[in-house]
Amino acid sequence: MASNKKDILMPQELSGLRIDAAIHKIFPEYSRGRIQTWIRDGHIKVDGQSLAPKKKIIGGESISIDFQPDDEGKQFEAEDIAIHIVYEDDDILVINKPAGLVVHPGAGNWSGTLLNGLLHHFPDNKALVRAGIVHRLDKDTSGLMVVSKNEVAQQNLIKQLQNKTVKREYRCIVWGQVWKNGVVKEPIGRHPTVRVKMAVNKIHGKDSVTHYEVLERFGHHSYLRCNLETGRTHQIRVHMSHVQAPIVGDPIYGIKKIIPVRELSQELKDEVFGFPRQALHAIGLGLVHPISNEFMRWDIELPDDMKRLLELIRAEPNKSPKPFKLSDEDFEG
Repeated sequence: MASNKKDILMPQELSGLRIDAAIHKIFPEYSRGRIQTWIRDGHIKVDGQSLAPKKKIIGGESISIDFQPDDEGKQFEAEDIAIHIVYEDDDILVINKPAGLVVHPGAGNWSGTLLNGLLHHFPDNKALVRAGIVHRLDKDTSGLMVVSKNEVAQQNLIKQLQNKTVKREYRCIVWGQVWKNGVVKEPIGRHPTVRVKMAVNKIHGKDSVTHYEVLERFGHHSYLRCNLETGRTHQIRVHMSHVQAPIVGDPIYGIKKIIPVRELSQELKDEVFGFPRQALHAIGLGLVHPISNEFMRWDIELPDDMKRLLELIRAEPNKSPKPFKLSDEDFEG
């Protein structure tokens, strides 16, 4: 990979972080150790000056990064990966990401990502930070994402996301009978002991708000619409688990593989306990077009795997003699 210089404006939301940590948040494809080396070697400057990696940022600084060739360069290789485009113009793409596709290169996934596919289909996006990606979906969450095609559009979309004006609607199938609509306002941060997990963390967590609406309720499951005010890592998954309505198939925040639900048919048991991913889909996306200033919205259908799961649940008679509730012992971890 050739040296590649970029100038960015440090987002206000990263205020208080060390320089190396803040840059790692923006460019997670590079290890924090690699970023620290670049800072010490003068390849990263803050407002034109070289500073120590531990220096705290306040937000709004001008950051100049001269990306250096390294062993992680393969993450920028273009790969012929299919991308389902829902909408495209000169400034933005809206795509329908399938479950199983990693959005951005990182540890264990240096190739085969959405970013690699974007570089193949849209070579000009190589000039953009993260190849134009402005937000993410988890690997096994499917649905709508917006990608910028130029720097003006990218900065505008980032501001809309920071200002919480982008409308993001999700559908999920959860365990438990959810009886009424609600709002979860619980801060989310790293799990105190299991670092690969996020958790409701009232001390170190960031403000997180999820609205949920009951679309259908069944004997042992509910079908929900969720809307986000914030976009924290694993937000819906963490919040639904917190209110004891974990998403079917969630390997981190879901229930244990076997719980005593004798009332379910064997076919449905096989489907819900064998569902290979979290049953979570980004079904709607609304934003102001960064150039025309027109509000635009896109809606797509559920993917086939969630359609089948929902059909099986709908066909199941409600044999539960009493309301189905989960206990703390039913959850993973």
